[in-house]
Amino acid sequence: MKAHEGMYIDGAWRPAAGEDVIEVVNPADEQVIGRVPAGTAADVDSAVRAARAALRAWAATPPAERAARLGALRDALDARRDEIAETVTAELGAPPQLSRAVHAALPIAVAGSYAELAAVYSFEEKVGNSTVLLEPVGVVGAITPWNYPLHQIVAKAAPALAAGCTVVLKPAENTPLVARLFAEAVHEAGFPAGVFNLVTGFGPVAGQALAEHPDVDLVSFTGSTAVGRRIAAVAGAAVKKVALELGGKSANVVLPSADLARAVNVGVANVMSNSGQTCSAWTRMLIHRDRYDEAVELARTAAAKYRERIGPVVSAEQRARVVGHIEKGVAEGARLVAGGPEAPREKGWFVSPTVFADVTPAMTIAQEEIFGPVLSILRYEDEEDALRIANGTVYGLAGAVWAGEEAEAVAFARRMDTGQVDINGGRFNPLAPFGGYKQSGVGRELGSHGLAEYLQTKSLQF
Repeated sequence: MKAHEGMYIDGAWRPAAGEDVIEVVNPADEQVIGRVPAGTAADVDSAVRAARAALRAWAATPPAERAARLGALRDALDARRDEIAETVTAELGAPPQLSRAVHAALPIAVAGSYAELAAVYSFEEKVGNSTVLLEPVGVVGAITPWNYPLHQIVAKAAPALAAGCTVVLKPAENTPLVARLFAEAVHEAGFPAGVFNLVTGFGPVAGQALAEHPDVDLVSFTGSTAVGRRIAAVAGAAVKKVALELGGKSANVVLPSADLARAVNVGVANVMSNSGQTCSAWTRMLIHRDRYDEAVELARTAAAKYRERIGPVVSAEQRARVVGHIEKGVAEGARLVAGGPEAPREKGWFVSPTVFADVTPAMTIAQEEIFGPVLSILRYEDEEDALRIANGTVYGLAGAVWAGEEAEAVAFARRMDTGQVDINGGRFNPLAPFGGYKQSGVGRELGSHGLAEYLQTKSLQF
């Protein structure tokens, strides 16, 4: 167990203002693996002051130089690839293979994408007799979740830094160790003091102080819709910009012409990956009535393969929340075909890969985000019924459509009220915009659309 001291503020590790600490626990064995300072409003204020002081010079830095720093950051992260993967496995419980392939590799790729984008992005354009300038928003308060801890940090910090903004990061309290690795990489990459700052702490204390701080120009938050609403209310009262990436209850629509076995197997894998702790997971599988029984059997068989290899959920609280939803599914009349509420292991916060059949659209498990390895399979009558069910939640983050012909899947996807749709198992694209409709959020992350969130517009007339 290692005690980490200090916050990364103004280019150096500085003592925390208070004495409180956060204990970091390995979800697989429930052992304390580290301690970090629990930041206060005073720590946040110091970090925001540093970011404000560094803003003017960093905003004036040529984009090519900002791109070079981001390239150095990508290299520094790449050099720590194994350490990143081991850290995420320890504090999140992700299996080592997943940590290497996703939790380490994806953020390195995203950092590299912004190094390239910053060098070629057009920060001004001519419109008639005007020159339109795209300028940095200012000081960014980034509040990130625990489920993809480094990816979510990079998806906010990299575009903000590319835009010429300065950043104060408050990472999730469950996974602060990889955030410290990121701060070390920023330091190694040679960013000027104050351009990036890290404050570890609890959401209701440090997170709230960051969202409320009058010198923060934009709050970028990823997490639950409930907390997102509170942050939006605080930001709205101060007339500051927000970017919110919130919950999801994504539909995986399998049309009758689809390759059923492939659609179901990939769909189950999608839900079980990262122990179901993915906001964009396809947690509602929609199957035509004529192929429903066959799909349920395929899903039952597929889920069994994950029993031994799935990681734990992040905390005891999260496990209790997921199990509560499983129990509610049973109580409301859904049919349990795999898994269930019983703990599969004596130690660690594990949840059995769970599949429900005979789920109706009004059931809690078909409406609320569970954030665990739980799949609901719903029956539909025809394509219009499938569309009603797919669009019938408050969320609209992601989704999938499967069909024998790509054009048929695309036609259905165009009618879905959601921000991202995978067609016949399309691969994740780190350059494509990611974000939601409805209560799944405001704004977009990744690629040029993600960079645009951190810019504001000024026009000069001639």
